Amino acid sequence: MKVPFSLLSAFLLTALFLSCQSGQKASEEAKEEDQGNDFKAVNGIRFYEVKRRFNNGLSFNKNGFQQEPTWIIEYQAPDTMRAYSPEKNGMEHFFLQYDHGKVYNFAREFFRVITVHPDSLVLQRLEVSGRHIESDERSDVFCTFYTRDFIENKLKTTIGELQRPSAADTSFIRGLADQTLKDPSNPDIAFAARQPVVLLPNSKHVKVEKISTADDLNKRKASVDYLYPYYKIEINKSYKDFHFSFSVIVDARGKMYVNRVDGVMKDDVKHRKKLLEGITEVYLQNLFHIQPGRTLGFPHSSEINLTVTGKKN
Repeated sequence: MKVPFSLLSAFLLTALFLSCQSGQKASEEAKEEDQGNDFKAVNGIRFYEVKRRFNNGLSFNKNGFQQEPTWIIEYQAPDTMRAYSPEKNGMEHFFLQYDHGKVYNFAREFFRVITVHPDSLVLQRLEVSGRHIESDERSDVFCTFYTRDFIENKLKTTIGELQRPSAADTSFIRGLADQTLKDPSNPDIAFAARQPVVLLPNSKHVKVEKISTADDLNKRKASVDYLYPYYKIEINKSYKDFHFSFSVIVDARGKMYVNRVDGVMKDDVKHRKKLLEGITEVYLQNLFHIQPGRTLGFPHSSEINLTVTGKKN
């Protein structure tokens, strides 16, 4: 039986209309995804960061830098991310800016969305310079978040317990510390201590002040101050007046080795270093009780920066 032409035309027009509607819907969904709606499934859910690790599963690198899980975040549709502020002791609102793909910015940090689930989030922290994502260790950091309900009722544990360094972290740090015991003065294997060197005066003729190197202008946060330990030392009754800036390696037993010499021409470094070694041995080693830097309980060689001023009278 032949289908009337008019009926066939109507059928084709209907099919074409439905196809266009379907294509438009798919296009709108793709556009919605491209505009950044990765967090819509977790609107209003509060998440606690329980792990922050490099891609190798460790929270430490060979320089002693530790990735610490500290974020508490909560998405509020359509464009707000609430995050805990230690300074304000409460949740602070930040504009959630969608960049491209699955990359977002909030609280002056860039993240790529890896996983979004009502129980958990995984975000990759990115180091961005201009419009370029750096392809180094700084962008190789993954942050895992869980809800309190998931932590307490499913995992049967606490946020603090999940945030502790892992057994792999402990093994890694023990290995780094053991290396420094074999070659204590070597600056290439010394690494930053989570509990930096402590200098305790044992004479009334000396005083010391530990100076923070936090610097908002250069984006150096107080949380990484342990990477740059800096001490100002003043010695009274010295053999003459002097003022020097330099660094020393402090080994696991508290012995100091002069490392970097500041403020001299290249040709004068050798002479200045010998002079500083004398000051270190005569004054610093004898006027202080030196507690070495430690990480996860292991003493090890670490570098500290000093400004030492001597006053004859």
